[in-house]
Amino acid sequence: MIITGSSRGIGRSAAELLASRGYAVVISSRNQDSCEAVAAEIREQGGEAMGQACHIGREEQLAALIEAAVDHYGRLDALVMNAASNPVYGPSEQVDRDAFDVIMRNNVYSAMRLAHLARPHLAESDNGAVALVSSIAGSFGNQAIGVYGMSKAAENQLVRNLALEFGPHGVRVNAVAPGLVQTDFAQALLDDERMVKYFKSTTPLRRLAEPEDIAGVIAFLVGPDSRWLSGQVLTADGGLSVTGGF
Repeated sequence: MIITGSSRGIGRSAAELLASRGYAVVISSRNQDSCEAVAAEIREQGGEAMGQACHIGREEQLAALIEAAVDHYGRLDALVMNAASNPVYGPSEQVDRDAFDVIMRNNVYSAMRLAHLARPHLAESDNGAVALVSSIAGSFGNQAIGVYGMSKAAENQLVRNLALEFGPHGVRVNAVAPGLVQTDFAQALLDDERMVKYFKSTTPLRRLAEPEDIAGVIAFLVGPDSRWLSGQVLTADGGLSVTGGF
């Protein structure tokens, strides 16, 4: 199982959980040393893991990631796409063409391309599955991470399209859309005291999510209990979305 963006945050939490449940995991992020460090910790805990660096914005590295995983384990049963980019915090007028292209390429095109590279291998599995980590930002407008939200809305549509294309090959495609999670990736939002106060006060569960909260949903999406689920985006936001947005 490949998990992108898994040297920290949601991806790492998912990798640790899945390894504890007997899955062999491929830890992937931009830095090989970071990947190896997490993989080593998982092995120390009795799990099976290897590290393979991959910059999701570089297409040749996407192909190398799939090849390394299949060469090492001889198969590929699941792909979790958690890695993403969001270089801009603020209104969309602050987003120039270069930043826009980075967000859309890394969050949408690279996810599509990596899924297609993995599909032939996933089709050989008894439970081939793709799980994307989206965001509730893809369902609501906001002035802080609006272009990131656009990319996640596109990613949600990608889930539906890939479910149609991959279904005949026996491969399921789904996503989880978290709310605000306490990770390094979300630090710009977490540094905004007003934003944090708002999320805590309006989320029905009255707290922010931890990476482990989302890891459990990912484990469900790639596991046998969701074998009749495809083309779906599951919202995991502590109930925030039922209040009307953020």
